[in-house]
Amino acid sequence: MNLNETQHKIIFRLSALGDLVLTTGIMEFWAEKYGWTFTVITKKQYSAPLENNPHITEIISLEKDDLGDIAWIVKAGEIAMRYAGCELIDLHSTLRSRILAMRWRGPVSRYKKFSIERRLFKLTRSESLEKKLENTRVTVRYASAIEKELPESKELIPRIYLTDAEKSEASSLMKDQYLDKKFIALHPYATHPDKSWPRVYWLDLIKKLDEKNIQWAVIGKDEFNLDVAKPEWNFTNKLSLRQTCALLREAKFLVTGDSGPMHLSSGVETPVIAMFGPTSKAWGFYPAGEKDIILESDMDCRPCSLHGKSNCEKNQECLKKIKTEDVMRGILNG
Repeated sequence: MNLNETQHKIIFRLSALGDLVLTTGIMEFWAEKYGWTFTVITKKQYSAPLENNPHITEIISLEKDDLGDIAWIVKAGEIAMRYAGCELIDLHSTLRSRILAMRWRGPVSRYKKFSIERRLFKLTRSESLEKKLENTRVTVRYASAIEKELPESKELIPRIYLTDAEKSEASSLMKDQYLDKKFIALHPYATHPDKSWPRVYWLDLIKKLDEKNIQWAVIGKDEFNLDVAKPEWNFTNKLSLRQTCALLREAKFLVTGDSGPMHLSSGVETPVIAMFGPTSKAWGFYPAGEKDIILESDMDCRPCSLHGKSNCEKNQECLKKIKTEDVMRGILNG
């Protein structure tokens, strides 16, 4: 390939959606600081937010079949040969990324994942560890792969580049549904149910927004669609990732749990009101914009999980303590 091997870097980050979106912040930083361009290796289902990024020359979108044990060893060898001489920047630090690194024909850099610190904090609830982890957001950890002096998280906000056609499509959609700019976007879903604010709370929030004549729109994907009184404003399962980003760009806030759309919203410069329950700011996956709001409960059992997979023994008390009035206060004062 005709690439400047010193200026072109290969980024490896497979999942999940939010984690991948966060890599766009550090790529933006490195592109501005060093003039680098990037090839990104990720899973096909998450790659859409990387499209149209001027710093990314190629996206290697891996299918499920590419990631089998033997298949990945073969695929890793093919990628290593193709990009021989370029630096591999491992922003995942998993077995698959280490297999790729073993086959790599050039320098390899890897970010500091803080795995031990996270496990120790979960066991000990150490305040000093908690402060250290909260102050070293995942985007800053990504920067540690290269930087000796770590930048601040506000310098690493994710960035999603939308086309003019995508922006125009979102405007047409809003016009068709009589949805004005600066509506409140709502994402009531979660990959892991324990991370989701109870549905009765979402419906109460919509009721309160209606009482204040504040427009809203539901976004996201879920098997169990939120049943709302204004179905024309419910875009559940109707939009692609990039269409979702274009719609989020027009919102005043996104209200969500700890989710992928939380980072999509940051990537289009829309502030977030994020509710954290079983997960925690200490894990590093939290929004860091100036107008972002994080709502969480002070409970000794939090965080109980890294990704929200644990079955809650307290019936989601941590999320139930976050009331609709708390969310409305953020919306009205924002």
